[in-house]
Amino acid sequence: MITTKNILIVDDDIDLLEQTSLTMKAEGYRVATAQSQEQAEETLLEFIPDLAIIDLMMEHMDSGFALCHHIKKLYPEVPVIMLTAVAAATGIDFAARQDGSASWMKADVLLDKPARPEQLRGEVRRLMRI
Repeated sequence: MITTKNILIVDDDIDLLEQTSLTMKAEGYRVATAQSQEQAEETLLEFIPDLAIIDLMMEHMDSGFALCHHIKKLYPEVPVIMLTAVAAATGIDFAARQDGSASWMKADVLLDKPARPEQLRGEVRRLMRI
């Protein structure tokens, strides 16, 4: 099935940004990329995503949370996958994954970085019901 769905990918790590972009383009998605929260917010003025994949920590430690909140405020139905290297960087598992009451976190899915391409493709399909 050919899709014309839009995906916004935001990450300050250019290598991961390009890798994720190539993975999604290979699946037939239209992709817009940004390297910061600010750049992503500007992109959202002209590009309406069907799904967003965003990094948790970018220019500020809470950039991913703030961007996720911004996306959900503009487009409440758009699923957000948040990527994080918190566990790898600190050795501590991110508690929001374990606490079912973490309603403060607006992301629909939280994945460890780097996410395996097949895992990311599966989550994207599931969230967009493809």
